[in-house]
Amino acid sequence: MQSSQCSKLQQYALFILRILIGWYFLYEGLAKVFTPNWSAYGYLIDSKGIFAPFFVQLAENPALLGAVNFINTWGLTLAGLSLILGLFTNTGYMGAMLFLLLYYLSHPPLLFAEYILPVDGSCLWIDKNLIMLVTVAVLMLFPASRAISFDNLIFRRSK
Repeated sequence: MQSSQCSKLQQYALFILRILIGWYFLYEGLAKVFTPNWSAYGYLIDSKGIFAPFFVQLAENPALLGAVNFINTWGLTLAGLSLILGLFTNTGYMGAMLFLLLYYLSHPPLLFAEYILPVDGSCLWIDKNLIMLVTVAVLMLFPASRAISFDNLIFRRSK
């Protein structure tokens, strides 16, 4: 599907969705950047499910935790900027999907799973992270989502 096959309204809707998701990631990253001593420790220690030992091990190793904190903070910020600007959007989409997958695996919405940190609503198997993960994947599949972007200006292919 070419972006020209989408109506202008569809292109603008995909553009707005990309901007909104980008803002979500940018703000999450910047909130961590500007929070003194922010750490993913509490989130990782609170992990449940079959991948919990992996996430707890990341939290308990100071060197790994430092790397996780840095990657989480700046990765979210860069993914958000990428999506808002429409610059290197495929990389931004992939980064966003990776973060969302890791968040989902760390805190899966399982029956009888109780988390110390507050969760959004009452979810079973499907939560906001999974929904946003699929949304970002769909955006990535539609070339029209890049119609209004710096990528389109910089990497325009000659016809």
